Amino acid sequence: MYKRISVMFAVLLVLIIVASSLYASQDTYVDISYGSSPAQQLDIFLPDGFEAPYPVIISIHGGGWCGGDKTGPDTEIAKAGLKRGYAVVAVNYRLSGEAIAPAQIQDVKAAIRFIRANAGKYHLDPNKLAVWGSSAGGALAALAGTSSGVQELQDLSMGYTRFSDRVQAVVDWCGPVDLATMDQQFKTSGINGEKMDVLDSYGSKYVGNRITLVPELVQLVNAANYITPDDPPFYIQHGTADTLVPYQQSTELTKKLEAVLGKDKVQLVTMPGMGHDGHGFTNPESISHVLDFLDKTLK
Repeated sequence: MYKRISVMFAVLLVLIIVASSLYASQDTYVDISYGSSPAQQLDIFLPDGFEAPYPVIISIHGGGWCGGDKTGPDTEIAKAGLKRGYAVVAVNYRLSGEAIAPAQIQDVKAAIRFIRANAGKYHLDPNKLAVWGSSAGGALAALAGTSSGVQELQDLSMGYTRFSDRVQAVVDWCGPVDLATMDQQFKTSGINGEKMDVLDSYGSKYVGNRITLVPELVQLVNAANYITPDDPPFYIQHGTADTLVPYQQSTELTKKLEAVLGKDKVQLVTMPGMGHDGHGFTNPESISHVLDFLDKTLK
């Protein structure tokens, strides 16, 4: 009798594990391809206990366009949005070792179109998409926000051509927006920061040559060059002691956005003495402010 109960308990335990696994698979979808390269994949995380369709946070990882991954800390931070009813989509894109700019923004735009094309399948709201990135991911988020429909930054051969690449909100954490001005900005601030106009800088790798030798390509991927009055609201955050990306990258972008969008659509948070990353970004209060901005914009 005890043997029979033990067998029944084991079978029940297996059924519970299988059922839990099936339930989890309904809430999480990993390594979904939106293009032909192994790098062109995304993960989807759905919130629990909220009514679909869900507004979406598209997480774009940093790493100087030459490193990073959708399974890294940027996604873990964005997952805080799950507790407020947001779906989180973490996007990988081709890194500069595989393809130079503008491949990265072309991938992000293709991922946005893919999300819209498959919104019904994954219970997503195609009209409420936010991009959230840090460092290089912040630059790509800003560029996605200002360059909706710009043909030079699209690769429509990747598909989903009937769908827009427009987003409804942008969160840019310390993004390097204009590579051409970074060295001078560090010099002006008296900060011994990362040199950009050298062949092995992350920015030069991004554009495939020293930045001063390919100025047209540098400006092609500069988000400030595409600002129009219909751009979405921006939330920008930067530390004043950043040695990888000058904080003036964010202050200058803010000025240009405000001149076109108005101050009510642009929020800049500067953090005195803060570097490129750290507790100033990842503490619960900071993340809550980001989510408050998204709630105000998308809900």
